[in-house]
Amino acid sequence: MKAPGETATAPPPPAAGADRYVALDFANSELVLPAGRLDLLATPAAATQWLVERGLAGADAVLHEPCAGRLRELRTHLRTLLAARSGGTVPPPEAVDAVNAALTATPVAALLHWDGEGGPYRAAVHPADRIADHAMAAIAADAADLLTGPDAERLAPCGASPCTRFLVRTHAARHWCSVRCGDRVRAARAYARRSQAKQPG
Repeated sequence: MKAPGETATAPPPPAAGADRYVALDFANSELVLPAGRLDLLATPAAATQWLVERGLAGADAVLHEPCAGRLRELRTHLRTLLAARSGGTVPPPEAVDAVNAALTATPVAALLHWDGEGGPYRAAVHPADRIADHAMAAIAADAADLLTGPDAERLAPCGASPCTRFLVRTHAARHWCSVRCGDRVRAARAYARRSQAKQPG
């Protein structure tokens, strides 16, 4: 479902690195395409589908707007952190605080339980009313790993305007998040060269 101001269009393939970092995929779930803005978390149903498809929520999960809104808010802070890391700047403290709050809002370790018949065992706590908390904790942990790990040096914004996605460069020359964006830039450059060649004098 579209949010106000959005244009119906298919999202491009995942950005380079999004297959290894769900946090990068999450940050890129809001994007600007030539056809318009696309938000893959625009509605509770869309946010639920996004989490389910990435194994961050069970198939029977149901999110409501307050939780979907919290996911979108975390995404905004994460995009701020990615922009700061790739640009060599210091992010505002509230962006760091938002990731840390998500990290500590729910236990991510499997907790100890004791069954009267089967004895002790470990299992993750995953109550139905904390789906967003668990998903946000997993995303925040992945974001912290990305921002502090070796791939952080290869973080970059896509160089194809108007795209707003981030990528992890596979090699120094890569500047685009996907083949689609790269093709668009090359086509624009070729058009500009042809137009310049036709100019008189």
